[in-house]
Amino acid sequence: MPLGILDDNKIEHVPGTAPLNELGRTDLEIAASGIDRGLLKHDATGQIVLVPQPSDSPNDPYNWPRWKKEMFTLVIAYGCGCVGAVGPLLTPAFVPLATQFEVPLQRFTLGCNGSCIVAIAAGSLICNTLAVKVGKRPVYVLTTLGLAVSCFWAAEVKSFGSLAGARTIQGFCMAPFEALIPASVADIWHVHERGFRMAIFNLGVLGGINLAGPIAGSVIQEGSYRIAMHGMGGAFVLMLLLVIFFMPESAFHRHGVINIDTTGHTVELEEESEKVSVQKVEERQPTSTMTEPRNSFTKELLPYSGYWDHVSFWRTLLRPFAMILSPIVQWATLLFTICISWLVLISITLSQIFSAPPYNFSVSSVGATNVSSFIASVLATLVAGAIIDGVAKYMSKRNHGTFEPEFRLPVMITYLIFTATGFFAWGQSLYNQDPWPIPVIVCMGLINLGVQLGTTSVVTYVSDCHREQSAEAFAIMNFIKNMFAFGLTFYANDWIAVQGVRNCFFVIGGTTVAVTLTTIPMYIFGKKARSWVFRHRVIDSVLKKV
Repeated sequence: MPLGILDDNKIEHVPGTAPLNELGRTDLEIAASGIDRGLLKHDATGQIVLVPQPSDSPNDPYNWPRWKKEMFTLVIAYGCGCVGAVGPLLTPAFVPLATQFEVPLQRFTLGCNGSCIVAIAAGSLICNTLAVKVGKRPVYVLTTLGLAVSCFWAAEVKSFGSLAGARTIQGFCMAPFEALIPASVADIWHVHERGFRMAIFNLGVLGGINLAGPIAGSVIQEGSYRIAMHGMGGAFVLMLLLVIFFMPESAFHRHGVINIDTTGHTVELEEESEKVSVQKVEERQPTSTMTEPRNSFTKELLPYSGYWDHVSFWRTLLRPFAMILSPIVQWATLLFTICISWLVLISITLSQIFSAPPYNFSVSSVGATNVSSFIASVLATLVAGAIIDGVAKYMSKRNHGTFEPEFRLPVMITYLIFTATGFFAWGQSLYNQDPWPIPVIVCMGLINLGVQLGTTSVVTYVSDCHREQSAEAFAIMNFIKNMFAFGLTFYANDWIAVQGVRNCFFVIGGTTVAVTLTTIPMYIFGKKARSWVFRHRVIDSVLKKV
């Protein structure tokens, strides 16, 4: 029973469990298999076993130079920031813009943000299918171009219907930078390096959401929403250049690699058409591919690398729906939906709350309320990597050098403490009509501090449990999350108008507490859940190659 996690003895090895470091031992031979530890590749210190094990190819993303990986991650941060910003870009001005377009506030919210959100949900599935078939780079390039074009379109619309159409295209093109990025992070970073990089991804999304309001609010107030949209289009043009130059294809067919984390055996050797179990690994060394030429920079600039997956298009489209059969994905979807959707609700009601008495904020002031959220997200990012990766390494050490994905979950206590407290305090302070620094700085700061840590923990856990199907897992998670958020746009403004902010956010706070407490059984039974998924092949009927 590793640190409170119920063990599973029904298969030799539960996928996701892996040796993380040797701790100075001389007996690490992959349990009782007798495999020479010299077969395993380690980090530069020689103390941490690399999980997953990289191939010998210089073109394997796990073998990229450090600077190349970091640039890839920085582009992710910028891209996710832009995508995070374009969604709530107009929310500070919802009230005056609804008047300008002569539509009710609830209808404007539905057409402007609701259409965007539901398009993200659909785009998550379609873009994931294309990414699995042809690789992620073509999808990133085309959707970034689509984001730039749709922003310039939205800046020049003459009717509310045209604006809703532009926002729909934007939503579809936003999807890859929500659904595919965690899988891209897992494509290039090892398990012990992912926590901080997942935090960077979350900072990009949350930072964009939180900075869009202060910047766009001032631009809209002093100029117009058209200027804000033109500026957003320019940001996506820059993003397109960064994607072209610094985001090469990260999907890679990896062969001749020792598999120590996703197999039902203690260790397997992955070949192109077979998986050789532990008994045969000793008899053969991984095929060396160091003679394979490194791809030139010019070749990596091509929009399509030639990557191809032979699973049929329709079977690939169904893959994300099969992933919901996994208890890990079910739990993560519930937590991820709650983590993010409540932020969407806050963003679409800020103008309604702070434009009215007693605050009477201007458009720019409504936008500025997000500054504290951004600062909280930055602070959480600075500690997220150290906390999430650090806790996992510490618990692995206590577990005799064996890593369990559930070691990512203790960090969820921060989400429970900060975010739930923030929601209760937000509702109460607005009901009391407290001075604006209390709801804006204290409450929103607490909410975003917890959300950043919580979402980072959730997405890292899913990546560790379902490394080979992480793209599909995040596609269905984003689909469900965005459909839920789409539902919120139908009634969020009316809910607050009828029930009041205190009752509304007390319900949200209570729901957050109840959902977060499900982390306890997930931690205890997580290893058994991983074993059950593997043993019963519950997703193989869809995921297997045909």
